[in-house]
Amino acid sequence: MKLASQSRRRLLAGATAAIALGPLHARAQGFPSKNMRVVIPTGQGGGADRLARTFDDFWGPQLKTSFEYGFFPGAAGQVGYELYVSKRERDGHNLLFGNMGPEMIMYALQKPPYRFPEDYQYFCRLDVDDSIVFVRRQSPFKRIEDLVAEGKKRAVNVAVSRLPHPASIGLLALGNAVKAKFNLVPYGGGNPTTVAVMNGEADCGALPIAGVVSQREQMRVLGVFNDVNNLAKYSDDAPPINKALGTKLPELSSSRSWAIHTEAIEKFPDRFALLEKTSREVTESPAFKEAFAKTGAPPEAIRYGNREACNRYVKGMVELTEEYRSLLSAKKD
Repeated sequence: MKLASQSRRRLLAGATAAIALGPLHARAQGFPSKNMRVVIPTGQGGGADRLARTFDDFWGPQLKTSFEYGFFPGAAGQVGYELYVSKRERDGHNLLFGNMGPEMIMYALQKPPYRFPEDYQYFCRLDVDDSIVFVRRQSPFKRIEDLVAEGKKRAVNVAVSRLPHPASIGLLALGNAVKAKFNLVPYGGGNPTTVAVMNGEADCGALPIAGVVSQREQMRVLGVFNDVNNLAKYSDDAPPINKALGTKLPELSSSRSWAIHTEAIEKFPDRFALLEKTSREVTESPAFKEAFAKTGAPPEAIRYGNREACNRYVKGMVELTEEYRSLLSAKKD
């Protein structure tokens, strides 16, 4: 009896170990069982669209499924988030791909009906994209000092993708610090923003750096809202704005991330574990980094962050929004 009992214990222990070490696909009980559906709260063809599709070219084979996309721009991202929270099934097959910086600024300013982190959570940051000021190559403004000097004479028109955005905070805070006038004009996305700068409709633009340096033959970066220009070799060694002007502005960056319903995390932990594991593996893949570089964006911008890193970023962005609320609110019109 003792020997039989020991054998049963060893059998049970072996079975437990096999479960613990078994593939996440098996433990997720056949998940995913259908295509993944993605809500993108900005327009089709922008930076989020390109990055999501490039990523999913590698994530899809990992998960053995395909991805479907829906684009829902409007109200600085609020339309897409509301649809995701209220209309999409909370089973792990529905994800949101967002830009945490501008969309958490929107969240703090507009106080929408959904709640973070109760309704959704970010879990896989793909990049860190520092905010910049840029002009077309033919612009008379060759340095950030030139632009500031002009802003002390007249209101300089600045193209931005949306008013609730880290780059918008940067220009508003800069104008406040140096007593220059910057008139922010939202164009509803990165592509139309760069077009407005290119055709001279706006004096300059403020966006994340990766998309601008992918067009560096036509665009010049004047300054970076960071104490270090991490992409100096792609931007003619453009200076940190604080260093050039002696200001003390905050570091401002965008970060795109995958998000999922909080209820899906709680109800289907095995499914979420699979999504976490495979998404992290994609960010570490040399093939993904090579594909990312082929879009024209510097691979140095790729910087994986887990759920904890995303939460730290979100907390900091909400705090910045509160600090600059009066400037952002004054520009709502």
